[in-house]
Order: sequence, then C-alpha cells, then structure tokens
Amino acid sequence: MHSENASWGLRLAAWGGLVFLHFPILIILLYAFNTEDAAFSFPPQGFTLNWFAVAFARADVLEAITLSLQVACLATAIALVLGTLASVALYRRDFFGKESISLMLILPIALPGIITGIALLSAFKALGVEPGLFTIVVGHATFCVVIVYNNVIARLRRTSQSLIEASMDLGADGWQTFRYIILPNLGSALLAGGMLAFALSFDEIIVTTFTAGNERTLPIWLLNQLNRPRDVPVTNVVAMLVMMVTMLPILGAYYLTRGGESVAGSGK
Repeated sequence: MHSENASWGLRLAAWGGLVFLHFPILIILLYAFNTEDAAFSFPPQGFTLNWFAVAFARADVLEAITLSLQVACLATAIALVLGTLASVALYRRDFFGKESISLMLILPIALPGIITGIALLSAFKALGVEPGLFTIVVGHATFCVVIVYNNVIARLRRTSQSLIEASMDLGADGWQTFRYIILPNLGSALLAGGMLAFALSFDEIIVTTFTAGNERTLPIWLLNQLNRPRDVPVTNVVAMLVMMVTMLPILGAYYLTRGGESVAGSGK
C-alpha cells in the first residue's frame, strides 16, 4: 500500500512538473488564435486564423523564416559530415591525446552560449571576417557537430566489430566497408542527430546574437518584437511556428532513440 501511494505521488509530481514547464507555451498557443486585438485580454475573445494570414503576409517574417531555414540546413549538413568523420576516426583508432580531442569536440555544447558567442566574435574580428550568413552558420555548426558526434559514436560502440572484420576478410577496402557496412548501420543515428541539430540551430539565439551582424534570424526577430506591443498577436503566431518546427524533429529523434539498441541509447 505504501509503495502504491509513493508511485502515485511520483506520477503527480511528474505531471505537475510537466504542467509547470508547458503552461506558458499553452498560453502562447491559446493567444495565437485570439480574435481580440488586445493580445493579453483574458479570457480570449474568440477564435480566428486571421493572425496567421497577417504574419505570413509580412516580408520581415518571411525573410527571418527563410534565413533561419538556410542557416539550420547548412549547419546541419556541416555537422553531419564533420560529426560523422570525427566519430569514426576517434572510434577506430587509439592514439595519444584522443580523450583531449573528444573533450574539445564536446566542449562547445557544454560551455554557456554567451562564452561561445564572444569567442566566435573575437575570432571573426581577428580574422577580418564580417558578420553575416557565413558566421552564423559557422557558429551554429560548432555545437551541432556535438549532437551528431554523440549519436554516431554511441551507435558505433554498439556495432558488432565482427561485421567490419568479415567485410575486410571478404576483400573490401576501408571505403567499401564504410559505405556498405558502417554507413547503413549509422542511418537512424545520422537521421536523429541531424533532426536534433536542425531543431537546435533553428531556435538558437545566444550565439546568433554575437555572430549575426545585421542579419535577423527568426529568434532574433522574436526578441526584437518584445518592445512592440501592437505586434503581439503576430509574435504569438511566429512563436508557435518556432515551437512546432523545433518540437517535431525532437519528437522524431526521441522515437528513433528510445530503444536501448537504437540510435543514442545508453550513449545519451
């Protein structure tokens, strides 16, 4: 009886935590459909899709969405290539300084975003690189690589070494073994890592603030909207869009990795 009460108590605590975390998000979703022009009137005055039409008719919103999608796609592509190559290299070879290199790969995601942003800005200024699309992509790729690396290295650690040895015994060279044996086994790990990297890049704001220059990604656009109360209904719509674009890849990656034998598994 005592254990059953404790179980219910843990469930209530878990659900209470979820409600506490997601209640502000539900408020934004609710007010994105509010008919009242005064965005913070409570209760909402009705239901309308008008604010969606208004939001997607604005050039600044579309430009911010386009830029964020470009940055997220480019950063994810770079992360997939570099993260995969780094994980394969570190998995297959033991050498002096291997642990230090692993730490350096993981460090960008462990450091506070403001530290990473200041470091990148200083490096770009020292190199004479003007802030813009290129610098944003580089900044996002620094932490997106970590996401892909963690997923791929976890999958490699669960890949049977006998498959690789059998491929070599049958006459396959290193590239053929990677292409026909290793890469197919990494498929879901790469997909999950890419989805998480895309979601992380799409809504990133701290590093972007230091590397964007005059460019405005969607999160920066949202931040600038805070001092424009008349635009709050449109801001709510765009905020809901950001949440949907980032939530769906994260949910997809979760379903890919929830099994113990799946992508990230015990390597999370």
